[in-house]
This record gives sequence, structure tokens and C-alpha cells, in this order.
Amino acid sequence: MWEQELGGKPLFKSDLQDILEDFKMNEEWKERIVHWHEMEAVEANSVPYPESLDIRLQQALTRRGISSLYSHQAEAFMYTRKKENVVAVTPTASGKTLCYNLPVLQEIIDHEESRALYLFPTKALAQDQKSEINEIIDEIGIDVKCFTYDGDTAPNIRQAVRKAGHVVITNPDMLHSAILPHHTKWVAFFENLKYVVIDELHTYRGVFGSHVANVIRRLKRIAHFYGSNPTFICTSATIANPKELAEGLTRSPMRLIDKNGAPRGKKHFLFYNPPIVNQALNIRKSATVEVNELAKRFLENKIQTIVFARSRVRVEIILSHLQELTKKYIGPDTIRGYRGGYLPKQRREIERGLRQGNIIGVVSTNALELGVDIGQLQVCIMTGYPGSVASAWQQAGRAGRRQNESVIIMVASSTPLDQYIVSHPEYFFDKNPESARINPDNLVILVDHLKCAAYELPFKRGDSFDGVEIEEILEFLTEEQVLHERANKWYWMNDAFPAHGISLRSASQENVVIIDQSQAGSPTVIGEMDRFSAMTLLHDEAIYLHQGVQYQVEYLDWDEKKAFVREVDVEYFTDANLAVHLKVLEEDEVREQSEITVSYGDVMVNAKATIFKKIRLSTFENIGSGPIHLPEEELHTSAMWISFSDELTNRFGEGAFDQALTGLAQLIQQVAPVFVMCDRHDLHVVPQMKADHSEQPTIFLYDRYPGGIGLAKQVYKNLPTILGQVEHLISACACEQGCPGCVGTSEGNTKSLVSRFIRLLKAE
Repeated sequence: MWEQELGGKPLFKSDLQDILEDFKMNEEWKERIVHWHEMEAVEANSVPYPESLDIRLQQALTRRGISSLYSHQAEAFMYTRKKENVVAVTPTASGKTLCYNLPVLQEIIDHEESRALYLFPTKALAQDQKSEINEIIDEIGIDVKCFTYDGDTAPNIRQAVRKAGHVVITNPDMLHSAILPHHTKWVAFFENLKYVVIDELHTYRGVFGSHVANVIRRLKRIAHFYGSNPTFICTSATIANPKELAEGLTRSPMRLIDKNGAPRGKKHFLFYNPPIVNQALNIRKSATVEVNELAKRFLENKIQTIVFARSRVRVEIILSHLQELTKKYIGPDTIRGYRGGYLPKQRREIERGLRQGNIIGVVSTNALELGVDIGQLQVCIMTGYPGSVASAWQQAGRAGRRQNESVIIMVASSTPLDQYIVSHPEYFFDKNPESARINPDNLVILVDHLKCAAYELPFKRGDSFDGVEIEEILEFLTEEQVLHERANKWYWMNDAFPAHGISLRSASQENVVIIDQSQAGSPTVIGEMDRFSAMTLLHDEAIYLHQGVQYQVEYLDWDEKKAFVREVDVEYFTDANLAVHLKVLEEDEVREQSEITVSYGDVMVNAKATIFKKIRLSTFENIGSGPIHLPEEELHTSAMWISFSDELTNRFGEGAFDQALTGLAQLIQQVAPVFVMCDRHDLHVVPQMKADHSEQPTIFLYDRYPGGIGLAKQVYKNLPTILGQVEHLISACACEQGCPGCVGTSEGNTKSLVSRFIRLLKAE
């Protein structure tokens, strides 16, 4: 069905149009493609070069085939030349890089001593942008030195970067741990710092964004110390609150540029719903299996395709299946995986292969969602809804860059959220993207960065931290003997170097290093992972997948943060269970009604990985299990919780009530991260039939970060809206009494009970 055959051989060389035609004509395809949205091509809105743009820059652009600027590029140039901070919000592949490269290069041409700092969330993006700016510099023919400064930069080059780099391209982690603490080696750079570029602004949300906002506070403090006041240029994909986010991140007023002048090729956006395989339980065929078949259809015809999967494990499962499916038509090296945890050299090689066309397919986590230039991919396939409208459009922007016709296919999984999206396309196409939220004043994060700031420069009495009153915190740190007060100044007094102990990326402070010891006598580091993930992905006997190759974890040294793995070839992957125990420490806010109480406050979470299951790759059936022996991890954080009265339990019966409680918790876990626009792992939902503090049935939702970052508070404030979305999800599901696709079970009458819970909650 999936390919026309002639004498047992596939009919080759269908182009994109042929495959789309087949999708429209073939009955089986037509049933599964539940929505086909066409976006017509859009013409460019161009303007002539600004008069103040240096003639050499104009000529360089003309030689590169750019004879005018898009309207948003010209706007950004005009405002930044007036020293106004700007945030430019336009779709993927709209030429955002010229919004910052032109003003920066113009400034350096005018004043040779001027410097600029570029911040990108990932190393891959930094490498890509370095190539881009260097090509323009070569065309201009003037001596502008542009360097990347990251963990891969050789020590002998670092000195040259500090002394002579006009443009330094780095990431927030390096700025935090390697540049700001050693600012005395960067005096000339900070004295002449004119521009700070923050690209992919929308990625700075939640925990990571709150950390980065504090790193920017430290950067501004050091720049001010050396007498400079840089202009900020931010660029972002489409989110609901770019101006608010940019101002929150930089604590500087921003001018919004959001009228896109770039052209766009025709796009076909298809919602694909796999067929139902179990009518009673409303279970659909696995999205992963369908994605494999769809991708095979394009890849065997040598049409460049990107497949997005939500997790590292899913990336590797799809990759190994695709390499097997297409080996008759194209070599295994033409399909590659791409995700965090791969080493830099591998990532650079994959990016180059995509641009040059040697690699036809790539399977990626959201690492490639950002603006890395990977050439002209024609097809983007998403394994499930990525979790937010903004993220989905980012991934879709990967196909049809540079005005080509392209196809985006979102393959729905059986989860309630995916089913809701594909059955309500208007929600997706008409809805504004979500808002990105940060909380830079989270006490745990703020104190961490005040330690770093005090190490960098002493604080004077009366100083604020970019407008935040900090004297009480400084007094506290003095009592803790972290700072020393002398003559109305606070000095760092510890031997330790604070920035190294603080990770911007995850709730845990240290990563686990993964060491391959397949080759006797020559162990190799193949990746790393944060501690919380390592509990469930790198425990003893876990199967860890890397570049489609399976490794078994032989030993996880928890104290030394090392996982020793060996290459294996097995027919299963592993999935671990995390047991969570919660204790309410303090109730700060409460909303009560007769049978339901909604509260917000502080909780202590104890998490422990307990057992793991072995799941067969081909059929996804459970083929065995084993215990996990790891210590408990403790987390003090903020949470909101919903408590139900004992009368309700008695009225519905304990068994039915337990199922409904679990069903509602599952739905809230699906919807809440979308509403507050955070990573699914930043929020955790736990149902308990008998909570320790009240002995009542309770659903807890907590921030997976010490001290919390305001996500649970957002859910507490907006619970009726979130429950409205949950209600839509349940009504959109075709089952009668409940199913694994909505409330998780078909036993009893769980669906109507969950609906009743929601009505009670919305009434409060």
C-alpha cells in the first residue's frame, strides 16, 4: 500500500508532487490525513539599502545575490543605529541574521575598536552563524575578527579571542562560567562592547530563561564597571509575548519589530491520524511506526526529510528502524540522528552533510528546531504534537526554507492532546502561540547568581542587582560565611569558584558523563546527561541508544557521576519507573469550596527510581523487568494541589474514584505544560489517594526545580482555563467510558467521573 510496486520493485523517482497526488487519490491515505492545510506562497516586501549602510557592505551583499533588504531587516538596522534595543519576531528562514550582522559590521567599520557579543542557546547554532558572518566579512575585505568561544575552543586560541575578537560568538553557559568570572582578561572587550545579540529568544523560558536573565544582569554590571552600555538586539520565533520576554530577560526597554518582509514558498501542512487498532479502547496504531513508513516514502525517492521526535530514546528507535527500511535504496550513512548528548564533531559533520546534500534524512530531537542552516529540506515529519504551537511552527519552518514548496506532516499519537489537536485544527491554525515565562527573582536562582556576581566584583552598600534590592541576601551570605563585609563592601571569601557549581540548563547541578568501554583499554566519552534524567535512563542494565547504536549500562557510579557502557545488539529498550513521595511544608494560598480545596505552597519531593521494564523494539510488548538501586533524590519546591473531600470518595466508591483521580492527573500533565509554555519535564503531576498532610485524595503539580520558578503558581492562578482545555480534550475523544487515549482507562465510568470533577472544580 505504501509504495506502488512493479514486479516486486518500487517505482522510483516520484517527486514531491507525485507523492502529494497519491496522498489525495489513495483511499487509505485520505482516511488518515484528517486535515490538509495549504499556505500559499507570499511575495517579499523589500526596501532599498539604507543610505548609512557602508558601500562595501552593500557590494558584499549584492555579490551574494541580495540586492535589497526585507522591510524588517531595514527597520532593525535603523533603530539599532540609534542605540535602541530591539526584538525582531519573524518566522524561521526570514533572514533574521542580517537584523544583527548589518548594524554590528557597520559599527566595526565606523569604529575599529568596537566589540560585539553574540549569544546562541546551542553550540551548533553558534558554529552556523560564525560561518555566515565570516562569509560576509570575506566579501567586504576588511579585517574583522570573528571567533566562537565555547567548550571546544582550544586554549591557545582563547587568548587571541580575548585580545583581538571584534565579534565573540558564545552561549550563555560559557558567558556564565568562563567569560564573566574572568572579566579581567577581557578588559579591552568589555570597555568597547557596543552590541549584545540574543538569538532564539523564545528558548529562554522556564528554568533556563530565569538563569540566563541573571547572567545578563551580571554582564550589564561588568560592562557598566568598564564604562560601556551595550545595545541589545534580540531575535525570536513567534511567541505571544516577545517584547515582555525580551524586557524581562535584559531589564531594558525594547522596540518590537514584527512585520515580516520575507517571501515564503507554498506549504502543505497535513494532520495525519493513525488508524484505530482497538475500537473498544480507542487505541491507534503507533505514531512511531507510521512515521517510519511515511519517512521511507520520501527518503527512498531521495527527497531530503527531517523527522522530529520528542525524546532521545524515540530518536534512536526511529533512526534504527529507518536505516533498516531504506538500506536497499540508500546507504545507512545517508540517514543520521541528531540530538543533545552527541559530541560536537559528530554534530558539525551532520550539519555539513545536510547542507551539502550527502545526508538525505535526519532524525532529531528539538536540537534542530532552532535556526541551524541545514539547507533545503523539503519534508518535515513530526512524531506527535511537539507540546506548543510555537514549537510546532519552529519545526515546520525546517521544511521549505528559501522559498521552495514543502510538506509538513504532524503524525498524532494516541495521547489526548494529540487527538484534540488533529480533531480541532482551528485551535492550532487560529490560536496565538503561547507566552514564554521566566522568574529571574526565584530566590534559589538569584542567590546563586549573586554569589557569582560577588566573585566577579564586590558589592557596595546601596548597590542593587539591576534594580533588585539585595542587601538582605548579602547579609545572609555574610552570616553563611560565603561573603565578607569590610568598609561597606561585600567580598567573596571562599576558595571555591561559584559559577562551576551552577548549571543553567537543569535542576540538578552536575551531569553524568557516559563512558564507552567496548574497546578494551581505550574508554571513550560519548555523551553526558543531567542527574534527574540519569536516574531513569542510565541505571544499571539500562539500554542507552546513541547514533542508532545500542549500549548497555554496565555500572552507574552515582557518587563519581560516571556511567560505564558497552556496545550491545539486543531486541529491546528499557523504560524506568520513578516513585515520588510528597510532603506539604507550607500552604501559602488556598481557595475552598464545599467538596474541593485548591492550594498553593511549598512541598518536599523525594524521588526514587524503582524498577525498569524491557520493551521489545518491534512490538512494544513488555518482556521483562529488574530493580534499580539508586539513592533517593530530594527536592524542595513550590506546588499547587487539588484536594477532594472524603464525602466525594464515599459517593463514587474508592476504586472508581482512584481511576478518575489518576485520569484527571494524566490530563493535567498533558495540558498544563502547554499552557505555561515550559518543557514537559519542568512540571510534574502526582495523584495520591491519601495525601500525608490531609489524608484526602489529592492531585499535586510541582515545579521540578529547587525553590520553584513560578510554573505551579501560573497553573494555580489559571486553573479554570486549563480545566476548560482538559474538558475539550475529553469531549473530543470518541470513546464512551474512557480509554488510554484520554483518561487512561476504560474501566468503570471513568470518563464521566472525570468530567464531573472538572465541573466541580470550574464552579469553585
